[in-house]
Amino acid sequence: MHGRMSTTRISVVAVPGSAQSAHTAAVERLRASYRSIPPTAPVRLAKPTSNLFRARAKSGVRGLDTSGLTDVLGVDPDARTADVAGMCTYERLVAETLRYGLAPLVVPQLKTITIGGAVSGLGIESASFRNGLPHESVLEMDILTGAGELLTVSADEYPDLYRAFPNSYGTLGYSTRVKILLEPIKPFVTLRHVRFHSVDALITQLERVVDTGGYDGVPVDYLDGVVFSADESYLCLGIRTITPGPVSDYTGKDIYYQSIRHDTGIRDDRLTIHDYFWRWDTDWFWCSRAFGAQNPRVRRWWPRRYRRSSFYWKLVALDQRFAISDRIEKRNGRPPRERVVQDVELPIERAGEFLDWFLETVPVTPIWLCPLRLRDHQGWPLYPIRPDHTYINIGFWSSVPAGATEGETNRKIENKVSELDGHKSLYSDSYYSPEEFDALYGGESYNTVKKTYDPDSRLLTLYEKAVQRR
Repeated sequence: MHGRMSTTRISVVAVPGSAQSAHTAAVERLRASYRSIPPTAPVRLAKPTSNLFRARAKSGVRGLDTSGLTDVLGVDPDARTADVAGMCTYERLVAETLRYGLAPLVVPQLKTITIGGAVSGLGIESASFRNGLPHESVLEMDILTGAGELLTVSADEYPDLYRAFPNSYGTLGYSTRVKILLEPIKPFVTLRHVRFHSVDALITQLERVVDTGGYDGVPVDYLDGVVFSADESYLCLGIRTITPGPVSDYTGKDIYYQSIRHDTGIRDDRLTIHDYFWRWDTDWFWCSRAFGAQNPRVRRWWPRRYRRSSFYWKLVALDQRFAISDRIEKRNGRPPRERVVQDVELPIERAGEFLDWFLETVPVTPIWLCPLRLRDHQGWPLYPIRPDHTYINIGFWSSVPAGATEGETNRKIENKVSELDGHKSLYSDSYYSPEEFDALYGGESYNTVKKTYDPDSRLLTLYEKAVQRR
């Protein structure tokens, strides 16, 4: 375990001189803005977009200056690596790597997720059954710690911080540069949407694909699924291909998740690799329906540039700020709504039990499924799921009538997930007690790293940020 450092160590990034100079200047602006914040004042990033759904009280303090930390610093096609500024979005990163026939090992589903956000939080996608989580492709990163020091960390340098950073959500520091592995891709993805009439049958087949890497003898590159009801669910199998041909477009009047549905058997489809990566973003999975964007009469006039998750998120932020939905519910004589926006990971052998319970208990569908296996065999202390074991990420994003107590449905979900040896992501509302939280999210391991790299507690603790929502 390393003690607090009094010096700064940064590796030299192999990028053009002008880009390096601009990046160095941006890092210095960030550090200067950090130093300018009073020691007792809250610290936050000034971000134009966010994919967090946790409530956050207004602090009245300006955010840290992240201007200039949004670029791809360099791609090495021979080593299959990319150096990326911490606030670079995956939309920008993928646009650059595709020029080289490469892509990040895991591309989170939404365009404006930043690489720093995916590493310090949790990202997942349909390549996660073979490539794990985004932070597992990180070779090294520069982190501005709570102590105000800039450190280059890796599995060998400051390994305690490197391993504790995932799922720390900015409570240990902020990444200014991340070096990641890339993998080769092909220009098209052939899709096979396989229908199941029971969730158990779907999970059995999903586990077989994860274990064998294929379906009916054909290698599978991407794997996720959707549950619409107890008797209608689908696995979505993606196979990379160089074969040219017609492709579908789900950025216009057609909607991707609706294209998955069919009566029986298998439905085939094709997308460009670019459109495959962003197939969920246009309609924020299916959540654009809450704004009427899936109504054909409305969609016709909805500007294409606003059919994207970042715009819908802004609408949600306005709704939260002015309580628009609750006012409408009250005017119509209905109770306010409780937001149920969560992603949880269940061991595959417990996932069916959770889904059966959820379908009977929580009136929210569709439900997204995404299998994952960690690439790293040591595990990650702040999100301690078992290495060498298959989990299913289960995502559900909607609202339900509010109960008698705050977060009633979310608390039930938390209890059920813990009962079944699962975990949930911390990007949305959480209601754990301090004792429960410590048991689930690193406990003493986190506290030790926190004291080492943020000894004066300049940054919030993970519990304060994820649960107390200060």
